Amino acid sequence: MNGTSITVSGIARAAQVDRTFLYRHTDLLAQIHLAQSALPPPNMNPAAVTRESLAADLTNAHHCIGALVARNALLERKLSEMLGQQAWRESGLGAPVDIERLQQQITALEQQTVDLTGLLDERDQELDAARHANRELFSNINRD
Repeated sequence: MNGTSITVSGIARAAQVDRTFLYRHTDLLAQIHLAQSALPPPNMNPAAVTRESLAADLTNAHHCIGALVARNALLERKLSEMLGQQAWRESGLGAPVDIERLQQQITALEQQTVDLTGLLDERDQELDAARHANRELFSNINRD
């Protein structure tokens, strides 16, 4: 690195990756620690390096916090929606879950009603015909 001390934050910043990437790859992290154990160049000011390192850590921490806050808000919104849907279902106010089956049952019952109405109309016609025949029969008997 350009005359500054070797830090995980500095290397992550230079590589344009998050520090967690380096911590997840233990082989890279081991190489960083090995390089850190080497003696620093004699012209470096250790206080300035520490301040820069802390500033980089703080910047990375703010970035991570922002990402976690956004993720937390998303998870809270999803949880709220799911709890709301569950409460709605359990309250009985919403549509039944098996609405498809109920629609099929309604269609079958409507068809059954049409069929029975047709049978009733046929019997009414047969009854009217039998009454008419009965009237004619009694009328012919009474004439004789």
